[in-house]
Order: sequence, then C-alpha cells, then structure tokens
Amino acid sequence: MTGNRPAEPFPHTRGMRLIRAVFHGGLACAAALTMGGCTGAPDTAKRDHPAIVSLNPCVDAILAEVADPEQILAISHYSRDPRASSMPLAVARQFRATGGTVEEVMALKPDVVMAGTFMPPATRDGFQRMGIKVEAFAIEHNVGDSLARVRRIARLAGHPERGEALVARIERALDAAAPSPGHRPIATVVWQSGGIVPGHDALVSDLMRRTGFVSQSAERGLGQADYLPLEEMLSDPPELILTAGTPGDGEDRMLAHPALDALTGTQRARFDPGLLYCGGPTIIRAVARLSEVRRERDAATAQSPTRKGPVA
Repeated sequence: MTGNRPAEPFPHTRGMRLIRAVFHGGLACAAALTMGGCTGAPDTAKRDHPAIVSLNPCVDAILAEVADPEQILAISHYSRDPRASSMPLAVARQFRATGGTVEEVMALKPDVVMAGTFMPPATRDGFQRMGIKVEAFAIEHNVGDSLARVRRIARLAGHPERGEALVARIERALDAAAPSPGHRPIATVVWQSGGIVPGHDALVSDLMRRTGFVSQSAERGLGQADYLPLEEMLSDPPELILTAGTPGDGEDRMLAHPALDALTGTQRARFDPGLLYCGGPTIIRAVARLSEVRRERDAATAQSPTRKGPVA
C-alpha cells in the first residue's frame, strides 16, 4: 500500500541463456541449462482452468482466495517471508515459492505468469514467445483499483464468481469499519521503518479516509515514501501516530524514541506493516485494525482529552 516491494528480481544471465537456447537451439539445449528438464510450451490440453505462477506478493494473496490450489504452481518468495508477506504464513507455506528466475518459471510450465509492472521487457517477451501469457499489475492507489484487481485475477483464473464473493466481503468490511456520521477525522501519521510515510494516493491513505482518519503527512505535502524526521514529528505532532515498523529493524528505534512520550495530546498505536502493501483480502484486516484503533482512541480521549502515549 505504501511503497512497492519488488515483485520479481531482474533476470540473471543464465536465465537469458535459457531463453535463447529455447528459441535458437531447441528444447534439448534448454534442458541442459536447467535441472527442471525440458521446459517447452505449456501443455494445456487437459486443464480445465489455467495454471498460474505469481511473482507478485499482492497477487499471491488474491490467488489463494479465488483460484483452486492445484492451479497455483508457485507464488512469490516474498509471501514466505514474515517481514514482507501480506498473507498468513500458514497459507503461503501451502504453495511452492519461486524466486522468479526464468528457469524456475519455465520449468513449471504455467499457462499464465502474473507479475508487477516492473518485469523487464526481455523477460516478458521471453515468456510470451514460449506461449506463456503474462499479466502485469500496477500499484493499487485506492479501493477501486483493488476491487478491479480482484475481479481481473478471478476472471483470469476462471472463477469470476469467487472474485465477486471476495469483493462483497471487502465491501462489507469497509461498511463495518466506517465511522459514525459526524465523526471528526483524526489527524494521523503512519510512520514506517526509517521514518517514511505514505503519500496522498497510497491505498492505506484511502483506507484511513474511509475509517475516520486523515493523513497528516499527506496534508503536509509529503509524498509516497518521503521521510518524516523525529524533529518534525515533535515540533508539529499529529493527534495519532500509527507506528508500522518492522520488528528487529534498528531503524525502528526512532519510532519509539523516549521524546515521543512528552507529546501532550498525541497517542500512539501499533499498525502491522504487513497491512500496508497490498489490497484484496488484506483490506479486510487493515480496516478492522483501523476501526479498532479509532474506537480505542475515541474512548481514551473521552476519558482524558489530553491523554498521551500508547492506545493499543
């Protein structure tokens, strides 16, 4: 949601040799370059629905909801990393993970590769020449973008009705998390590792607006992944700080600096960084957490208007 994790690594030289071998030297040459054996065009004759490899962690989470498990040949290795995943690790571990190299993907013989828009053109062209369809997905900036992505992935997987069911769940979660009429938006900063903040057009900023918050960093004119230093936070504090640091990251010491305890009227709450990057089913958990923070913050403020420190 805030920032864009790389969806697939840049193809290395060996991977490009594999593509050239397939095109110019025949499948036997390609087999000599990969332990996966001959990696020709996918055999789709017996498949009722397309077999898919995902190289994008945000696509992974949606695929797990809308595709049959046997359709998912591999997901991004990012979804197996607790520091980067936006889906439950127990779910991610049910699927093979791939680093996104040309050899790995071609050995799996997918019908479709789903990736981010940062896939190098040479890699994309290589897959397409092998008869593998490539679907690229741009960054989601708002809920509308996310719902469109859900529908598109479900349609590509051959299960549009599952996409509509997930969209309905997301919309119900948004309705449930909305503030009551007349609620005054809470001036809030989402503060990530290293002091970076989301921009006005980040998905999390849209979710904040829908759940009773306003991004103070965006109101200040800060853009996506801009840096908000501790000094500025102390000199012009928001009503609420949502700290979204990565556990074990030394840079997060700033997010819990003792000087923050002296801020009168500023409350703090923890926000899981895994809720920041992706839409789809992640929206359901993100807005539930935002709604919880809003209720706890409103209750604490009602008891003590000048309360400071942690909310939850």
